[in-house]
Amino acid sequence: MGSTNSTLSKIPNAGDLMQETGFSPAHIVRLYDRYKALDKDKKGHLCFFFFSSNGLFTKFSLNYFLLSPQDFGAIKELAMNPISDRIIGAFFSSGQEVLDFPSFVRILAHFRPVDKNRPKDPNSPEHINSRSNKLKFIFQLYDQDKDGKISRQELLQVLRTMLEKQVTEEQLESIADRTIQEADLDRDDAISFDEFRKSMEKVNIEHKMSIRFLR
Repeated sequence: MGSTNSTLSKIPNAGDLMQETGFSPAHIVRLYDRYKALDKDKKGHLCFFFFSSNGLFTKFSLNYFLLSPQDFGAIKELAMNPISDRIIGAFFSSGQEVLDFPSFVRILAHFRPVDKNRPKDPNSPEHINSRSNKLKFIFQLYDQDKDGKISRQELLQVLRTMLEKQVTEEQLESIADRTIQEADLDRDDAISFDEFRKSMEKVNIEHKMSIRFLR
């Protein structure tokens, strides 16, 4: 416990991260250790922040780690996943080349098992690891042009990546057409998020979208 508290005190805004994501102190420390381990080249960055004190702006420095997409290659589970590039890309906003620790934690919070005993404040934002947010995370892995819909071509791209060596191109196209036909309720030849969510109603996303080392 003492070791956890000692490490926790070194993590900026750890309390806010726990409140926002639902992670325990032990989880935050474990993720921090994992985050540092991923920075295989030990690229420490000296960044400067400003805060107001009695009307004056004071400058101070904080040494912390930043991850690049290449650093995620150290995660074996990701390296073996056929759509690893898309999963890693979900950690980085458009044009973003490095990832700080809070952003790392917020993304991984999507994979935190749902805590059914955690009280829900109707005035607070939806939990990051809610079923809806888990589905949104999966949806964006398909929706690469960020237009809010999964097109036939986007679906085919994922299917090719995952099944190319197992089935023929004709079979892939048949799977894509059948999937869109079943999910596309408004008949616009694409799958919106609402249609995607409805098509996944019988899928246990809460169980499938979890990471073992967070349990």
